[in-house]
Amino acid sequence: MTDTTQSSGSTGGEQRRTSVTKRGGGAAAARGRTTIADGVVEKIAGLAARDVVGVHAMGSGLSRTFGAVRDRVPGGGGAKANVTRGVKAEVGEVQTALDLEIVVDYGVSIADVAGDVRENVIAAVERMTGLEVVEVNIAVSDVKLPDEEDEEPEQRLQ
Repeated sequence: MTDTTQSSGSTGGEQRRTSVTKRGGGAAAARGRTTIADGVVEKIAGLAARDVVGVHAMGSGLSRTFGAVRDRVPGGGGAKANVTRGVKAEVGEVQTALDLEIVVDYGVSIADVAGDVRENVIAAVERMTGLEVVEVNIAVSDVKLPDEEDEEPEQRLQ
């Protein structure tokens, strides 16, 4: 396809022709394929879930304990494992489904926290990935009592 434009020069009636050739067909967004890894969606969902007031932690007590140990080991994958702990995503071409395991603070409405987590996760994942979130299943595995200590192993001297 060739477009021809005319513009007036500064010297009166002079006209200049410019020829622009457009290559390819269609919008740039349609010229290729984008795939999003499960881990990317898990990170986005994990961060979005942790932003909700009333969510104390993600994952079961056992996975948090193993995660705390892994975080202390050099090269144990600390940051990524921490963000995705308690999150499982199944990503297709245009849709995704998520399973989250959370620990809530004592005294909050579990139904309200679960609803807020679901809303926050759906908004973040859809906005950042363009995928349709078809479901967000939430399992509340524990309630953090005010006088309970976090389940992390003691720090050891080296």
